[in-house]
Amino acid sequence: MAEVLHVALRELFGKRRVRRLRAGGQIPAVLYGHGKESVSLSLPTTEFSMAIRRGTRLVELTGGTTDTALIREVQWDPFGVEVLHADLVRVSADESIETPLSIELRGRAPGTTQGGVVELLAHEVVVECPVTAIPEKLELNINTLELGQSLTAAELVLPPGAKLVTAEDQVLAQCIVPFTEEEEDEPEAADISEPEVIGRKEEEEEA
Repeated sequence: MAEVLHVALRELFGKRRVRRLRAGGQIPAVLYGHGKESVSLSLPTTEFSMAIRRGTRLVELTGGTTDTALIREVQWDPFGVEVLHADLVRVSADESIETPLSIELRGRAPGTTQGGVVELLAHEVVVECPVTAIPEKLELNINTLELGQSLTAAELVLPPGAKLVTAEDQVLAQCIVPFTEEEEDEPEAADISEPEVIGRKEEEEEA
């Protein structure tokens, strides 16, 4: 179910005014897409932050504009605490879109009992999915991952109506023997023989 955001049209711009906007509990945002004109908005910080924490992607905008939108991009401060800006794209409830989804490993790989470690090689994949069924993330089950084996994108469980855009043979995770310093090639022994000094041999013969 989509979260409802009570938005307002934003007519004030510039760094100083945007700082005042954030100080007043609002987040600057832009809404675009579907061949319509881009609109500058302000979003309630509390409502938007709650939607982000819940992993919400689809939102219903009301107030300054009435649209169904997808949270496309969120800009954070350097500490990853405060939302600085948000990009929203208009969508229709009956359409499918391509979107990146993060991957989360589930289960325990049997290969770890043999001294292996699991490496996640790709943190997200792209899927085409109905906007009303976009999940927060995709889970990759590693309960069958043996030492020396890998899992590909084809083994992800997709939500109903979704299809994989990322290549099915892309390796997402593998179980390998961890690298240790002892496995490094030992440096070649240095040649510690005394270097030949030009002229020494002739001096010895004369002596």
